[in-house]
Amino acid sequence: MRLVYERGLASGNNPQAFSKVGDCQTGLPMFLGDLDKERYNLGEYTYLQPVIDYFAGSFGRSSRAVKDGLTASAVNVALWNDWRDCDVNETPLACEYRLQKPSFAIISLGTNDANGFVPFEETLRKVIDATLAQGIVPILATKADNAEGDHSINITIARLAYEYQIPVWNFWLAVQDLPLQGLRSPEHLTYGEYVLPVDFSSPDVLQYAFNVRNLTALQVLDVVWRSVTGQPPSH
Repeated sequence: MRLVYERGLASGNNPQAFSKVGDCQTGLPMFLGDLDKERYNLGEYTYLQPVIDYFAGSFGRSSRAVKDGLTASAVNVALWNDWRDCDVNETPLACEYRLQKPSFAIISLGTNDANGFVPFEETLRKVIDATLAQGIVPILATKADNAEGDHSINITIARLAYEYQIPVWNFWLAVQDLPLQGLRSPEHLTYGEYVLPVDFSSPDVLQYAFNVRNLTALQVLDVVWRSVTGQPPSH
């Protein structure tokens, strides 16, 4: 991925910016948003402070490629774009990458693709190809749910990550030991009503899927960032 990253820098990508691509589970404020407001508690994970400092501004930013109900196909359909900021024929993905010029992209799709109306593998390939073509390092996330019933979407995500040799954030694995495997409904993650989703200070708060989602996302971003920039591991 270092060559992809360096090619992106040469074309003007911002080394201190990342984009989010996904559905409501990737939206603000629950997903990483409070990190830009310094409303977080790292607990024993203080080694993550440098990655928070480095990417400041990306955590709480509203991505044009994050929407409720978004699918891998819809992110490449202009009708789903934000007309206030995007060109009329611009897809949400293209709009987000144009505005943010990220060096990294956290891509978390699949829950709304479970109906199988559009081939998931084909549409996710388009997202990956478009990301790599712009010199952006993609980080593919698996999903906590099994809405499709046979885990085929996570299998596809893992297979494509292996095929393209790109980073994968195995969020599904991260929630397996949580109560209800991190799900408060077949497709929605658990959270604490009076708990900040970026509080990692105790085992109690890390029983909620959104807290684990934010922690593991940060951990993966930290590892990938350090890897492509040639830095030693943070811990």
